[in-house]
Amino acid sequence: MNSFLIFTYIIPVLLVIAVLVWFLVMLEKHLKNMRQIRMLGVRLHKDAITLPVRLHAYERVVLLLERITPANMLLRVSSVGQTASEYHQVLLSEIRNEFNHNMSQQVYMSDAVWQQVRQTREEVVNLINRTYHELPEGARGADLAKRILESILVSEADPTAAAIQAVKQEMREVF
Repeated sequence: MNSFLIFTYIIPVLLVIAVLVWFLVMLEKHLKNMRQIRMLGVRLHKDAITLPVRLHAYERVVLLLERITPANMLLRVSSVGQTASEYHQVLLSEIRNEFNHNMSQQVYMSDAVWQQVRQTREEVVNLINRTYHELPEGARGADLAKRILESILVSEADPTAAAIQAVKQEMREVF
């Protein structure tokens, strides 16, 4: 009688429980897969929106660095008719304005690369300040421009080149 009871009641109950557990496990896997698919869709949609914005941010930071490259800046900002002191202030103002105009781009890049951009700006400012303080009293703006270019030629290093390379490298990794 015991074995009859086992076969008629307990085994069907165990089979129903086993099927129910299997069904719940499969349902959980299905729901997990659906969540992953939904998250992938959200990520793809987000990337479609943010990637062009990030690309533009990298472009703007490279442009900032190109604009504060001393040789480029000296060609763009004329020293004609200015004293070295006036030209010194104009150059520093140009760097400050360029940097402030593009400061929000840091949101789209790594802290390490943005720190390198900031450090490059400081190096350019220090180069201009150091060169200005080496000039004799009464020097002209053209004298300051000439000395800045000479300093760059002597050191054989473009102060912005490393930062531009870092931005380009990060941009390649993102895209």
